Amino acid sequence: MARGDKIDVSRRDVVKMAGASGLAGIAGVAGSASAQEYPPIGNFPVQGQPTFGFTVPQSGPYSSEGQDELRAYRLAVEHLNNGGGWVDNWSDLSGDGILGDQVEFVTGDTATDADTARQTARRMIQRDQAIMLSGGSSSAVAIAIQELAQREKVQYMCCLTHSNDTTGKSCVRYSFREMFNAYMTAQALVPPVTQEYGQSNNFYQLYADYTWGQTVQSSMSQFFGEAGWTELNSVATPLGTKDFSSYLSQVPREKTDVLFLDHYGLDGSNSLTQAKEMGLDQDMEIIVPLYNRPMAQAAGGAIEGVYGTVAWDSQIDNPPSNQFSQAFQQKYNRVPSGVAQLAYSQTLQYAAAVERAGTFYPPEVIKQLEGYQYSNIGMGQETMRKCDHQAQRAVPVVKGLSANEQQQGQFYEIVNLTPKGQLGYACDQGPAAECDLGPYQ
Repeated sequence: MARGDKIDVSRRDVVKMAGASGLAGIAGVAGSASAQEYPPIGNFPVQGQPTFGFTVPQSGPYSSEGQDELRAYRLAVEHLNNGGGWVDNWSDLSGDGILGDQVEFVTGDTATDADTARQTARRMIQRDQAIMLSGGSSSAVAIAIQELAQREKVQYMCCLTHSNDTTGKSCVRYSFREMFNAYMTAQALVPPVTQEYGQSNNFYQLYADYTWGQTVQSSMSQFFGEAGWTELNSVATPLGTKDFSSYLSQVPREKTDVLFLDHYGLDGSNSLTQAKEMGLDQDMEIIVPLYNRPMAQAAGGAIEGVYGTVAWDSQIDNPPSNQFSQAFQQKYNRVPSGVAQLAYSQTLQYAAAVERAGTFYPPEVIKQLEGYQYSNIGMGQETMRKCDHQAQRAVPVVKGLSANEQQQGQFYEIVNLTPKGQLGYACDQGPAAECDLGPYQ
């Protein structure tokens, strides 16, 4: 359940002193037996009921995604405390809280801004004593929060973050990512796109000018270049741009075969819609490397024929996917998006790791996730890799439907569910080669 502000602002320091004095096992400390076994660190030992902090964009260009994240986070906590959904099928979850304690949560707006997100997360750690944070949507936000989480020794379960840097040069020990990255998106897009559009094309990119867009741009350049395509130019656009016409008008129609719009959320729907309104699709193909249900819905018929990738979709037909879709629709009377599935799964993955560890002590919980293999979230067999905390998983490639074909909750068809064996990179290659996770303590 959600709760209001706590009064005891300085309790975190008090808990640390109490633990050092041998008082960590006093009544009111969640998991008091384990609290006596491990030294205080971050917000461990937990005082009272464990609290999760959900940092989501409730304003800014990614706010639609944030609303679906919040729905899924609330559902995850409800299921952890009362049973339902995946909790009923996961052997390491009881449906009676975590380690016998009911879970509480607090929420905060990141405003799709790294500085705002950092302040929000800091309040959750210091004021609300959050034992785990989750959220994202902007990779700049996710990276800012995970850097804070590493310093404060509070675990962060990334929701939507697609930049290569998140589990590359900016990786940290206290953060895990289920979402695939831009590198894997490019790997997944090349086969179906080159099969349809040919092996030799000129392409042009507009990209969001921050860590996510920059790594999407570089990944598309690398893998489509290796496939035989020639890049004409790449142009950066500010996050939050509403009018892309000046950038789109610079695309050389007579030379460009394929236009990549490396934008997301409201930015993505705006740039794609405006490109179609300007008739660029009459002279070239358009690709949006990453999009999702809220973005596709906002773009409407403009997504027709547009290739991209999505985190997950309710069209994926297997027991975990169907169970989540049913539970989400029952609760909210709407089809869940891929970002909702990420929020729900990351919350439960953390809770299950705590149960397996038998403690909230962060280093032990982290070790339960490192190298963990699972197939219970609807994406087939996965591995949470130890070397960079990046999930090795399948990537759905989609193609937009026409306005006439679009139905409620279905805006694109899945053209390929690229298996994890055809994606990724070794721990000494790609983004992982730049990863140094840092210490457990």
